Amino acid sequence: MNRIIIPAKRQGETLNQQFDFLSQLAVGETISTKVTTCTVFTGVDASPSSVINGAASNSGSIVTQSITGGIVGVVYILVCTITTSLSQTIKLAGYLYVEPDLS
Repeated sequence: MNRIIIPAKRQGETLNQQFDFLSQLAVGETISTKVTTCTVFTGVDASPSSVINGAASNSGSIVTQSITGGIVGVVYILVCTITTSLSQTIKLAGYLYVEPDLS
């Protein structure tokens, strides 16, 4: 599974995280389905899936997933999984750190 860099986010932010699959798709190959999951890498969060805010969308080779909330100090693993028009299943993953909000 390939990794991407995900910048830290503040707890109160809702952001769109992009996963770019361009380098892993053949010419003419398209994204058929996409889903993003969230689990805890370090720290404690009884409901890490709540970081995922709605369904993922895509435009061309880029999948966009809205992320929100999270527990301050927890590091999450976001995994975006696609299936393609050529029946490939491809995953991109990244670590997300949640920082405290600014006062």
